[in-house]
Amino acid sequence: METTSVPLLVETPSELSIGDLLADHAATDPGKVLLERQENGAWLPITAAELHRSATDIARGLIASGVGPGDRVAIMARTRAEWTMLDFGIWYAGAVSVPVYETSSVDQTAWILANSSTKAIVVENATHAEVVEEARADVPTLEHVWQIEADGIEALRQAGADVTADQVRERRDAARLDDLATIIYTSGTTGRPKGAELTHGNFVELSRNALGALGPTILGPNSRTLLFMPLAHVFARFVEVLCIAAGRPVGHTPDTATLMADVATFKPTFILSVPRVFEKVYNASEAKAAAGGKVKIFRWAAQVAGDYSRALDVPGGPGLGLRLRHRLAHALVLKKIAEALGGRVDFAISGGAPLGERLGHFFRGVGIQVLEGYGLTETTAPVSVNVPEGVKIGTVGPALPGISLRIDTDGEILARGIAVFRGYHDNPEASAAAIEDGWFHTGDLGELDADGYLRITGRKKEIIVTAGGKNVVPSAMEDALRGHPLISQCIVVGDQRPFIAALLTLDAEMLPSWLANKGLPELTVAEAAENPEVLAALDRAVARNNKHVSRAESIRRFEVLTSDFTIANDYLTPSLKVKRSRVLADYAGVIDALYERAAAERHTETGR
Repeated sequence: METTSVPLLVETPSELSIGDLLADHAATDPGKVLLERQENGAWLPITAAELHRSATDIARGLIASGVGPGDRVAIMARTRAEWTMLDFGIWYAGAVSVPVYETSSVDQTAWILANSSTKAIVVENATHAEVVEEARADVPTLEHVWQIEADGIEALRQAGADVTADQVRERRDAARLDDLATIIYTSGTTGRPKGAELTHGNFVELSRNALGALGPTILGPNSRTLLFMPLAHVFARFVEVLCIAAGRPVGHTPDTATLMADVATFKPTFILSVPRVFEKVYNASEAKAAAGGKVKIFRWAAQVAGDYSRALDVPGGPGLGLRLRHRLAHALVLKKIAEALGGRVDFAISGGAPLGERLGHFFRGVGIQVLEGYGLTETTAPVSVNVPEGVKIGTVGPALPGISLRIDTDGEILARGIAVFRGYHDNPEASAAAIEDGWFHTGDLGELDADGYLRITGRKKEIIVTAGGKNVVPSAMEDALRGHPLISQCIVVGDQRPFIAALLTLDAEMLPSWLANKGLPELTVAEAAENPEVLAALDRAVARNNKHVSRAESIRRFEVLTSDFTIANDYLTPSLKVKRSRVLADYAGVIDALYERAAAERHTETGR
């Protein structure tokens, strides 16, 4: 078995907790700006002293309302400044925060609140309050519901008027690294979500060591980031704590419809996202160029960007000719992409799924270094990440300090160290199955290179075994096809079947511009799913990707579905992962029909 271990860079005293990260700034540099809140188009600073005061007021209200040390307090809201205030207020009170996705159904909400024995919840708006009210009959422990948009935080402040700051400090000081900080429920691609118990130590030790690894290049004095991923997700949550630890400003934007406008005004120096967002930026840029009759120039510039990035990794770097072409490509095309992201973004941290080398090299050629990382809810987000001083595009980097990685005999990635959770809440059987001899079994497949860099190759449970006995890992093909501007989602099928096939969904946002650029009339998604030119374009995309795999792994047929996989129809998790088992179950008839047609055509052609 291959193993790599990186020693701790920073030792952390056992008496620290997440709340201390904020309290220390308030004590030593109260004027330091830690948050920026958007009001009427302007970003207004919130200093360490102000955030500390808000967290203390929230903690006072919780204590006055009977929330004791270790009690669970849930947050159900979009990504906004109050999320961070509430998180730290809950920790200041010695309580445990339980995030609930703002898109969660009544059943999902009831399960999370009941399983965690939540005592109180803060929701964002009346819609969320209605969901909680419907779920409440199944949550006997729930005593309090506050609503942000109905002055819920002010109500907490008033309720805690008689609670002293010393009482709050005693609660905060009592928390230790080993104490439970939060229960984050997995997205649940299969079965009921499991609550991952993460400690103060998971966040504090990982943040302090990640700061050492990432260094001032990313988290320097002028660094700032805009959060737009859900704070119910561990990735955004870790970055929230990381930036507080580093003392760097964080903005929040809850609406992806205004994301680009918000990025342009906030001007982050680094952002975090999932690969789908980077695909959207690329595809939208290409579509815009095509609409202006400049698609050939865009594609030339994109090729130059990729060539330039790849040349950075070879001895001697880019030659004079390539440097000159890159300078021209930047002036004509590439700088506009950087400007659309605020003009100051130097780094983007990508996780959740493989980005792919094409996009990694493209964005580096634009001037934005995408640092791919890897982790799960159970590992407090990152266990590995590429760092600016040593990037290998196509990998998710080396282990962070304090982390060990191992590739098991079957190719599964195992992780151990400061990031690994202490187990699933109230689920000892699942915990025992997930952690053996201190090693967490991730369920992902990967490989380590000679330098200890990790490459993800697939999901263990998603391996397809064809009727011919060929093992196929679908994720690489799916990720590649999702990069096409017409394709939103792709599910590769073929388990115990004679060949590999795929279910494709169309990207409703990109479809109109693609049709216009091809001189085709407007079509609905359902009409486009049967349009010969659309099908021909998809066929070409599949054929291109088939060149990179063996014939046994190649996609021989595909079916275009007339509706996309979304969070609303429960085919996507809130973190945008496809619920494969649900798709395969609900579309079993479509899959059967695809293979039956293929068999019938083969019989007609061969007489067998």
